[in-house]
Parts: sequence; structure tokens; C-alpha cells
Amino acid sequence: MSRDPAASGPPLREAGGVLTVDLGALKANWRMLAGMAPGSECAAVVKADAYGTGIEASVPALARAGCRTFFVAHLAEARRARAAAPYADIYVLNGLLPGTAPAYATDRLRPVLGSAEEIAEWAAFTRAESLDLAAALHVDTGMNRLGLTVAQALEMGEAGLEGCPISFLMTHFVSAEEPPNPINARQIEDFATLRAAFPTLPGSLANSSGVFLGPQAHHDLMRPGYALYGGNPQPGRPNPMRPVVGLEGRIVQLRFVEHGDTVGYNAQWTARGRRRIAVISVGYADGYPRAASSSDAHPGADAMVGGVRCPFAGRVSMDLIAIDVTEAPGDLGRGDSVWLLCAEITVDDVAARAGASGYEILTSLGRRHARRYVD
Repeated sequence: MSRDPAASGPPLREAGGVLTVDLGALKANWRMLAGMAPGSECAAVVKADAYGTGIEASVPALARAGCRTFFVAHLAEARRARAAAPYADIYVLNGLLPGTAPAYATDRLRPVLGSAEEIAEWAAFTRAESLDLAAALHVDTGMNRLGLTVAQALEMGEAGLEGCPISFLMTHFVSAEEPPNPINARQIEDFATLRAAFPTLPGSLANSSGVFLGPQAHHDLMRPGYALYGGNPQPGRPNPMRPVVGLEGRIVQLRFVEHGDTVGYNAQWTARGRRRIAVISVGYADGYPRAASSSDAHPGADAMVGGVRCPFAGRVSMDLIAIDVTEAPGDLGRGDSVWLLCAEITVDDVAARAGASGYEILTSLGRRHARRYVD
């Protein structure tokens, strides 16, 4: 394993936690998803610092795999993606804030337009600047966040876009990770109606889970995010994606506690017999969820130590986690590492123990970790 020039955070020797990002797995995941719909282009959603993996490393890796279109949430992210992929198409999902059109033009970035006001502003700007830089048009088919309503879009039609360069039409699934949910069929039907009303525009519907809903969801451009980074796009089924992110915590102290002793804040965990405790230098300030804490009533999360799952002992605190390593094989010492995220303990596993979403786990991992990129 090597430290990439794009790596950030403290030096490995000084770090309490080490975040490993497998760029080879990231590329393999993109290729697998792209291969599921050979007639469609496969983009990549790289918002939230590429789901915590780092835009500066992950965007070039995806570009090398063949990705030519990227989606972010904010202009600041778009500029970073532009520096990492000079020739890609980069779209900003959160829309066109008033007065920001010149910033898009400077770096050849593309807004996703979701209101009549945004369409009018982009049309006026591109016309005044004689700029041929096409935006995306977002229509809401059920999420009720951003986008024109279906009725507004159908009333507008392609005639209403005259003078506003548009590259494709898009909407966003509400519950694609739940294939039987009837809202999926309704959104697929509504989007087909919209495509008929905008016959010259390519279409984009599928997110990560949407890719697995079949050809009726694929259209011209797919927009996977979570699955690229190893998250399971089919909850309740085996995960077809390769793990991308690993997290190690460094042991800062080993100690024994006796039967009846408690560990951590508010004495929530009690030793049953004499137990060996490893305290690692990772906590919720590093993005590891406090809700994954262990107590006498609730088991909490685990770590992999010497190939053995070892349970947390007590609460996850700001900077430290205590782990019961009594059953771990071999000699452990100060400075050794335990795995908090790995092939055996995935982001979805941690999310389940914390009552959270795997998206939260990935995007919360803080900058206090050293980062190590592997390809």
C-alpha cells in the first residue's frame, strides 16, 4: 500500500485513524454498473467529497475507468471536480443560485435547473454571453424537493425551453432500493410521459438502486453514487459491489478490567468476568457514529482484531473507543491497528448497528484520519 499525492490528513505515524480508499475497487464498481446497461452512459455522483473518499483522488480514478460525466451538489465541489477532470461534463445538482451563472461559465460547469426562475436566468445569461453551455432540466416525480412539477413541465414543453440550452431531462427515484414499492412504477411511468413531451432531450432516471430496476429505469444516462463506494444498492440481498473504504483505529492503551467494572461514560457497559480492553484513537469527532455505542442492554458495533470480531465496550466518545479484545488472538501492543470498516464489517453493517444510513457513515468520516489510496 502506498500514500498517494492526493492523500490528506496527518502523517501515518501520527494518525489515530487511517482511512484506506481502494481506487481499484471504485473503478471496478463503476465498470460493473456501466456494464449493466451497455446502451446507457454511466455517470458518477461525487458530491460530499466523493462520499468521503476524496474528490481529488476518486474523480481521476473514475475518469481513467471511462467516466465522462460527474454530479456534485455545490459549485465549490464542482470546481474541485473540474481541476481533477479537465474535460468531463460536471453538473451541480442543487441548482442555480441567483447571480452565480458567470461562475459556471468560468469553469465550464453545468447547473441542474429546477424552476422557471432558474431556466429564465440561465437562458438570459447564455444568450447575453453567446454561450453554448447546456444545463440539465430537473422535473420532480415524487421526491417533492427540487425540480419543476410534472404539470409545470408538461405545460412548458420543449417550446418553453426556447433560448435555454438543455442537455438532458432528469428526475430522481424516491425508493429505488425497495423494488416492490409502487412509487417506483409510478415514477417510471411519469418519466416516460415527460420523455414524450420533450422528445429531443435524452433522459436520466436511475440512481445506484435504480440501475438494478432494469432497462425501463436506465434511459440515456445513469447517475450512481452510493454503490460506487461499496454501499449495497439492494438492501436485504447480497451486496454486488466491492468494498472501497477501510478504516483502522490505532491502539493507544491496553488494560484489564475486573468483573463488575464499568467502561466509558455513564457506566453503560459492565465487564462479565476479567476482560482485556483496547482503547483506540478514533471517536465521533472522526465521523464514527456515537449511536454505535455498546451497553449492557444493547450490543453496539464491533471491530476486527486479528481476524476476530471484538465488541465495543461502552460508549463511543469524542476521540476514543474502547473494545473488548479478550478473545483476540496474538499479542497486541500500543500503536497496533484494529479494523472498524473492512470487508467483514461494511458501512452498511455499521449503519445497521447505529440505526443510521450507510450514506451517513461514508460522508461523515472526518479529516483527522490519515488517508491511504490503493489501486
